[in-house]
Amino acid sequence: MRLLLAPMEGVVDHHVRQLYSALGGYDICVTEFLRVTNHLLPDRSFNRICPELSNNSKTAAGIPVRLQLLGSNPQALAENAQRAVQLGCNTIDLNFGCPAKSVNSSDGGALLLKTPERLYNIIKTVRAAVPTAIPVTAKIRLGFDDRSLYMDNALAAFEAGANELTVHARSKADGYHPPAYWHYIADIKSALTIPVIANGEIWSVEDWRRCQQESGCDDFMLGRGALSCPDLGLKIRAAHQQSDYTPLAWLQVCQHLFNYYQTTKDQYPTKFLGNRIKQWLSYLRRQYPQAATLFETIKRMTTAEQFEREFEQALRG
Repeated sequence: MRLLLAPMEGVVDHHVRQLYSALGGYDICVTEFLRVTNHLLPDRSFNRICPELSNNSKTAAGIPVRLQLLGSNPQALAENAQRAVQLGCNTIDLNFGCPAKSVNSSDGGALLLKTPERLYNIIKTVRAAVPTAIPVTAKIRLGFDDRSLYMDNALAAFEAGANELTVHARSKADGYHPPAYWHYIADIKSALTIPVIANGEIWSVEDWRRCQQESGCDDFMLGRGALSCPDLGLKIRAAHQQSDYTPLAWLQVCQHLFNYYQTTKDQYPTKFLGNRIKQWLSYLRRQYPQAATLFETIKRMTTAEQFEREFEQALRG
């Protein structure tokens, strides 16, 4: 079994990847998407989205990081994939799953699921452009307006040469509303001879067990569930290995959150100070009641002094 940390735009940056890979439980991380239009991006764009390129595409804890590209121009994506490899990328991941309106209106992400032949052309062109030793992976949803083309898109990815396929078990129209339709993934897995990774609505060990049963998958990608429960990967791994595990207590999670805040606070303008912490707390309160209390306390705070005072008080228990 492999567990992958999902590429959540605006959330899972290299700081979060470092935190989660240090905590443990994950085998692979995937970057936020690097948007490609019609030209070759400068090296700084690749290094900004994936500073791990300078470390053989691994986090400081040694977890491999895949660089994700998003776009619709096959040749431009191929050229940028080549440059990424030259800079040290070990795996190219292609995004066909993003449901964001801004992405879809720019002819990217899940919109491409409406035309499996375009998905095929993109993957085939990128696959031909990079060395065979470099895996090319893809992430899809079950469709755009509905789920009718789920197998067409999966087969297109496979026949184009994708080495692995991650499937978010909902269409774009389904959004992030439960349930996830894991049984569709089982159909895909039975039709393909490459690894298929199940994604969507895995919030707990119990969800993972049901996903495993319904999808038949051996590999899983965790996104929002990982944000709400930072040690979800460790919990799942312990359940898989039938070993004992003591879950993280709130004070441990709060300390990790504060460390993240201290590491990243200088990177944001004052008016945005703490926004990512508030966002993260909104996920954590699903698992930890104390996160809801802290969120209500700091949600209107805007200064470092206020944030740090409240965190210090929370850490005193």
